[in-house]
Amino acid sequence: MFQFNIRGENLEVTDSIKNYVEKKVTKLERYFDTPPSSEVHVNLSVYNSEQTIEVTIPMKNLLLRAEEHNTDLYAAVDLVVDKLERQIRKHKTKVNRKARQEGAPKYVFAEMEEKQAQERLQEDDEDVNIVRTKRFDLKPMASEEAALQMDMLGHNFYVFTNAETDETNIVYKRRDGRYGLIET
Repeated sequence: MFQFNIRGENLEVTDSIKNYVEKKVTKLERYFDTPPSSEVHVNLSVYNSEQTIEVTIPMKNLLLRAEEHNTDLYAAVDLVVDKLERQIRKHKTKVNRKARQEGAPKYVFAEMEEKQAQERLQEDDEDVNIVRTKRFDLKPMASEEAALQMDMLGHNFYVFTNAETDETNIVYKRRDGRYGLIET
């Protein structure tokens, strides 16, 4: 059973918005044999008339996360739920394929369901293919300096050693043009 944590940024989360988000996201429970007991983190925000919804659902063996932008908040909710459904179906297809290869019939879903899921996932079902590896030394610096380095290089993220904490951090450029910091 999902537990919701819904926050609004530059937007008041009304009961109707909250109920709509909960109703739509709760429909994802049908994809699980036993309803997952997980917290659903929902961030709703408005910037220059563009509505943004970010949904994160951490589960035991899977992290579901999707983000959508739209001028209509309710349309954005529908689009983000569609993305989450595709992620779940893709994950189930991979689990089934692996289980079948290992001969565990307990986890095999009906062939028809998998065939339909594969047809829907053709555009999303690309295997991860790492085509390049880079190695570099991490220079100790402040996060502000790392943001400047990132801008000078024209990248949208930059990995560095935080001079204050001596930890590996990542500074990145957000879609709204501001900066974010990931601390490991």
